[in-house]
Amino acid sequence: MKNILQILMLTAVIFLPLSVFAQLQTYSFAQLDSLQKTKKKNIVVFIHTDWCKYCQTMKNTTFKDKKVVQLLNEKFWFADFNAEEKQDIIFNGHTFKYKPTGSNTGIHELAEQLGTANGKVSYPALCILNSDYEIIFQYDQFLSSTDLLKVLNEVLKNS
Repeated sequence: MKNILQILMLTAVIFLPLSVFAQLQTYSFAQLDSLQKTKKKNIVVFIHTDWCKYCQTMKNTTFKDKKVVQLLNEKFWFADFNAEEKQDIIFNGHTFKYKPTGSNTGIHELAEQLGTANGKVSYPALCILNSDYEIIFQYDQFLSSTDLLKVLNEVLKNS
């Protein structure tokens, strides 16, 4: 009896955290092209920088919310994108490159392409693409989990 109890407790310790702390599945832009061939979904792109405090707050709150994680994992492809990424990215048949704007500053062309709203790029930025890679939603400010859930559900309703 003692052995069975120990086995049950060990199983709970191992598997309970996996169900309680579901992680957001993120994909690279290279993966998105092949994923769209297997299952068409809208794509949510979170554009951020390392120095943006609102971006970091959104990463640590909005994108850790259990309901947000569940909805994004089930109904969308999600890409987490640093706007200052220096690697070339091939996406939707185009090659996007990093563009230096100073000695230690710059912006990636893909961040400009997806994150430009009202003629400028601000962080954090959220861009939602339909399965044909057309921008269907852009927002360039912090979004709480409640507000993001409203946006995502509205997108699903209109898809």
